[in-house]
Amino acid sequence: MIPPALYLALSAVIFTIGVIGVLLRRDAIVIFMCIEMMLSAVGITLIAASRYLHSMDGVIFVFLAMTVAAAEAAVGLAIFVLLHRIYKGVKVDEINLMKW
Repeated sequence: MIPPALYLALSAVIFTIGVIGVLLRRDAIVIFMCIEMMLSAVGITLIAASRYLHSMDGVIFVFLAMTVAAAEAAVGLAIFVLLHRIYKGVKVDEINLMKW
C-alpha cells in the first residue's frame, strides 16, 4: 500500500507546476491547461484523503468536480479556438475584448 504522504507530495508538485505556469505564461490556452492541472492536483488530494479515511465522500466530490470541469473545458476551449481564429493568437496581455 502506498502511503498517503506520497500522494500528497505528488499533488503538491503538480499543483506547484500549475501555479508557476499560470504566473509565468501569457498564452491563454497554456494558462487554461495549468488551471486544469491545479484542479487535478486537488482531485488527487481529495481521493488520497478519502482513501485514508475509508470514505467515499472525496471520490464523489471529485467525480462531480471533474464533470463540471469537463463542461467548463469544452466551453473554454471553444472560446479560445474562436479567439485564435479571429486574432491569430490568444495572449492574455493583448486581449481587450470586454471593453466597449
